[in-house]
Amino acid sequence: MRTRASHVDRHEYPTGDVPDTLEALGETADWIVDEFAGSPVLRPQALSTTLALAQQRCALDPRAAEFATWEAWVTAMQTGSALFAAATAPAGGSVTCRIKDQERVVPATGPEAHLNAGTWVTAFYLAMVCRANDRLRRLAEVPVSLLRGSGAVFDEYVYAWVGALQSFWLGRRDLGDRLVAAVDETAPEVRRHTDADADLVSQLLYPPMMLLYRVVRHDSAAFGTALTDALRRHRAYWTADEGRATSSDGLVALGPLAMACLAHDQGLTVEVESDYLPRALLDRSWVGEYDT
Repeated sequence: MRTRASHVDRHEYPTGDVPDTLEALGETADWIVDEFAGSPVLRPQALSTTLALAQQRCALDPRAAEFATWEAWVTAMQTGSALFAAATAPAGGSVTCRIKDQERVVPATGPEAHLNAGTWVTAFYLAMVCRANDRLRRLAEVPVSLLRGSGAVFDEYVYAWVGALQSFWLGRRDLGDRLVAAVDETAPEVRRHTDADADLVSQLLYPPMMLLYRVVRHDSAAFGTALTDALRRHRAYWTADEGRATSSDGLVALGPLAMACLAHDQGLTVEVESDYLPRALLDRSWVGEYDT
């Protein structure tokens, strides 16, 4: 007998100013995409701005049913992947990357402060959501040493999580060890940087690790339970205060969405319904619609 799908409501979000915000944000994102390749000032803003536009579009289009919403998510994915392609290109060279409807030449940059482990995870999640397999492979080959070279300070669980995602995608045998290490290192007594937001770790960063474990185990029922828990934690984090509740960053649960897309493509049944998981993105409804 078919089980009843779980449902997790998205928290209330003010939408009155969204049309004006989308117009202004869209113009800014277009400008940055056109100029960031040669600008050390704009490169750190490129991914955050294009992702903000993608998330903001889901305020009024929570299922990502509109083509413009899909285009915004693809642009964020392309931008994140381009940044790391440039970082790993040979010194003095360049890479050609498609962003929106143009092939853009991005000069090699090497490590940069904004190209840290957290940015890499975001770029990887976006490539998972957009099913950009070639980009996922290239991201999985980014050396962790390059991420450490950014100068950003992270607890070791972040690097273990990067390693687990890379090992999963590349089929490495050390996946289990890296995933266990990532989970274990999130424990409060292990984390070295005590100023880290404990809620951020437990409610946003830890759940995707457990979701990947359920994917590896190929357990649809356990994955559904873990996904529901992840979305409830996501909602708890983004409703903890007014500042978070009015931030578009919380409109889509990016990590859980990426893991749900992976589960879907691995043949697991994903029955959890939520506007935190735009259904058209999860169901790959737009994949193949145009050349990305």
